[in-house]
Amino acid sequence: MAALLLKEAGHEVTGIHACLWDSPRSERQAHQAESICSTLNIPFYVVDLKREFELYVVNSFCQEYKQGRTPNPCVICNQHIKFGFLLYKALSMGTDYLATGHYARIERLEDGYHLLKAKDTGKDQSYFIYTLSQEKLRCVLFPLSSYSRAEVQQIARQRGLPVATKPSQDICFISQKHYHTFLSQRFLSLPGDIVDPQGKILGHHRGIAFYTIGQRHGLGLASGKPLYVVRIEPGHNRIVLGSEEELYSQEIAIKELNWIADEVPSEPVPVTAKIRYKSREVAATLFPPCYCESERSEGEAISDVWFSQPQRAVAPGQAIVFYRGEEVLGGGIISNGEIKMQK
Repeated sequence: MAALLLKEAGHEVTGIHACLWDSPRSERQAHQAESICSTLNIPFYVVDLKREFELYVVNSFCQEYKQGRTPNPCVICNQHIKFGFLLYKALSMGTDYLATGHYARIERLEDGYHLLKAKDTGKDQSYFIYTLSQEKLRCVLFPLSSYSRAEVQQIARQRGLPVATKPSQDICFISQKHYHTFLSQRFLSLPGDIVDPQGKILGHHRGIAFYTIGQRHGLGLASGKPLYVVRIEPGHNRIVLGSEEELYSQEIAIKELNWIADEVPSEPVPVTAKIRYKSREVAATLFPPCYCESERSEGEAISDVWFSQPQRAVAPGQAIVFYRGEEVLGGGIISNGEIKMQK
């Protein structure tokens, strides 16, 4: 649909497909992309990015789980693959822009480029592309930004283009129900202790990679009260269980802050924040990053975020994205071991 809309607007359009993973689904996607380009009568090129995808996305995904964190591979893929290697490849072919089917908007104003939520807020994907910079926004187009998903499907049917009956909910290189098996094939997980906040051993786990903050079921323990994973300690190879109340955080630390306007704020900034894609936005304050060599920061730039209301099950490794109204200001990665439990 992105290609069709651009072609109907009078642009010269070329199709480019990135091969990322060897699987039957990937092969089907490549054939479908070629078929669509044939239908639209536009050139079609294939770019092999499997090595880059393995290095930047899959290996990172596994390493994060190995360290007891919960990564978002779609954020990493958009940052390094789609709007990294694929963007540079497209520009090297002499094109002016890389257009994708993301549901998000870009506005150019006197002070630069602004990333905004899509018209269809139910399908808005701006959370996944908060890593875009001014340089990249200059040469990226989102033709579906002003359409709802239902409108896109209707137009596609009218033009004879294929329409997905439902969006995929799985990670593209692994199904959610098989991700434990996938991780087990990638690295050795060592069993360890499950403890309470005071360090008392309650049981044993089969590897910290198979647990996440907020998890209640599948712990293999019998208890008279509900227990949740409130902390994962990779240094001690142990899982800490606690009460529902201990799942809440009002202040957290983040790393790898990307500020779309380029210049990172030097003063505290009032924002709304999402701690995961499906979570609602909440009022928060982002504090400027500080650089300090310590056990807490490991030499990285660390920013603090204070929420107006405590947030449940904030998971290290997940992306936190900051907004001001419709605009995406930037985001970062929730840091490991920095959650302060308050309620």
